[in-house]
Amino acid sequence: MKRKLFCEISPLTYKLSTKKQILLRRIKNLYQRNSFASMIEKYRLPFIIYRHNSLIRRKLGDVNLLLQENKAINLGIAAPKISGIVIKPNEVFSFWGLVSRCGEKDGYKEGLIIANGVPSSGIGGGLCQLTNLIHWMVLHSPLTIIEHHHHDGVDLFPDYNRQVPFGVGTSICYTYLDYRFKNNTDHTYQLITYVDNEYLRGELLCDKEQKISYHITAQNEYFHKKNEFFYRHNEIYRKQIDRVTGNCVEDKLVMENNAKVMYDNALIDRCKIRHSESLSCS
Repeated sequence: MKRKLFCEISPLTYKLSTKKQILLRRIKNLYQRNSFASMIEKYRLPFIIYRHNSLIRRKLGDVNLLLQENKAINLGIAAPKISGIVIKPNEVFSFWGLVSRCGEKDGYKEGLIIANGVPSSGIGGGLCQLTNLIHWMVLHSPLTIIEHHHHDGVDLFPDYNRQVPFGVGTSICYTYLDYRFKNNTDHTYQLITYVDNEYLRGELLCDKEQKISYHITAQNEYFHKKNEFFYRHNEIYRKQIDRVTGNCVEDKLVMENNAKVMYDNALIDRCKIRHSESLSCS
């Protein structure tokens, strides 16, 4: 039997482990001496680099619909805390640095979270959809991602009107699992995030027009079976295109995913199942 981690022994040890990680993060922040973006402006920078809309209420297996409604509330509280943030050259964007702790007294509800690789619920759940949105926009820019966690190793829900490739998501946990990027350019950027009745909406703006456009694609996608379990594989590439010449400047592998499928195998796209080394689709 696999030995339990200290945090898995009981709710008390989990709470103690969480407090320890939060303290370690605060100490680490002091030593890193990053200049964190903190200025929120009402004016909008003139050039739209990328915009994206993310459906709030999505079909996620048999997840309780109340958790989806609560997620909408949570996103409605958190998104304005980021909207308008200006990231100047050499500044670092920190999600938790802006959103801060998500407690019931702040109006947050119990939403969907992922704990130990399985769906669960917790106060402030669903905010990873906000970091997903930000991450997807940042991938379409020259901004440098310096901290990114994702639900590594598991494919929890079958696709439902997927807009972005599988495996490009984020995982966050106050405050030790953060989402951060740094502006290593000589331009100033700005994030706009807000919700309406249906969507979480975002825009990445800049004070100058970008000379490069970015295209994110998933390649070599398939499901494969190993030891009676199915796994989902894909590779995420980011292509940089010179907007003047149309030439490809770079085509780079940024992530490879090989995740265990956690839902009913009958929901897998049978035309993408690979057995051993040969593709099986008749």
